[in-house]
Amino acid sequence: MTQIAAPDLTVVVPTYNERENVRELVRLLDRALGKIVWSVVFVDDESQDGTADEVRQLSQTDPRVKLIHRVGRRGLAGACIEGILGSEAPVVAVMDGDLQHDERRLADMYQIMQDSQDTDLVIGSRNVTGGTSGDGLSRVRKWGSDRATALVKRLLGLAVSDPMSGFFMLRRRAFNEVVCGLQTHGFKILADMLSAAQGRWKVVEIPYQFRARTAGESKMSINVSLEFLALLISRMTGGVLPVRFVLFLFVGATGLFVQLAVMRLAMLVLGEEFVWAQGIGVLVAMTSNFMLNNMITYRERRLKGSAFLRGLVSFYLVCTVGAVANIAAATVLFHFLPLWFVASSIGAIIGALWNFWASLIFTWRAT
Repeated sequence: MTQIAAPDLTVVVPTYNERENVRELVRLLDRALGKIVWSVVFVDDESQDGTADEVRQLSQTDPRVKLIHRVGRRGLAGACIEGILGSEAPVVAVMDGDLQHDERRLADMYQIMQDSQDTDLVIGSRNVTGGTSGDGLSRVRKWGSDRATALVKRLLGLAVSDPMSGFFMLRRRAFNEVVCGLQTHGFKILADMLSAAQGRWKVVEIPYQFRARTAGESKMSINVSLEFLALLISRMTGGVLPVRFVLFLFVGATGLFVQLAVMRLAMLVLGEEFVWAQGIGVLVAMTSNFMLNNMITYRERRLKGSAFLRGLVSFYLVCTVGAVANIAAATVLFHFLPLWFVASSIGAIIGALWNFWASLIFTWRAT
């Protein structure tokens, strides 16, 4: 049997609907990495365009090409984590599969790692001298990216110029130090890693030009933006609040506005029938919360068809029990500590925790 040398560098590429880029990216990596012994791991989140099949076909003729095909799991951060954990090399790079990252800079990143054994992370930055977003971002997305970068640096206390970069290289030993504290939800894993490292890593930034997309789909969406905000809140609480729970709270907050609006409308139609109006408002709010959680909080487990209807009934039951738990806990606490705002707040927290965990177990349970 022919023995294949273990790679010195593994390139992790999270993909979604990027079949057209697979062979071209491997060709570019082969040309850019020269004599470096390398492998590439494509981590695909159930692409609908045959991306995973394209990687499988290529791997039959090129043993450097590997595939992790994720089913029922979504999210760029989680894909990067699984890809890095599945790598064999002591040094791992992460880059997008849309050809916007300059693969020619990988050799320079690797050389920095070789020349300085205490360097833990090398970031491809658009924000240092010589780096640029080029034609890779529209003016609107460039403005949004700049605002998000400033927000991350300020709230998380990060000193690097481009914590939102998706193009970087790190040592496996450094990654292993922080992996247990990382959030699998979210779009920007670099900021999460830097926050988890708490300043322990030696970081080097090098410039690169962010290129225009040639094929594939952008991973940016409203869901991704919300996950980004949830990640910031999670990191600011030291990870006490998971990203998914923060998203659940976001949705719950919208339910309050839906309930009040529907209740007001119902009272205009029904007159001063407060009880009926309240009941209608609560029912519509629970329905709204279920639909938004299905699209945002649990989007990788999204319920469809008959499962959607069963999930809706399950969510009604979960929230009903949560409301009872809320009221019961608040009542008992108020009896011993007659401060209504304290008792009510704790009751609300207990109800929210019940709704989150019970819906996770019973409504959107992993299958």
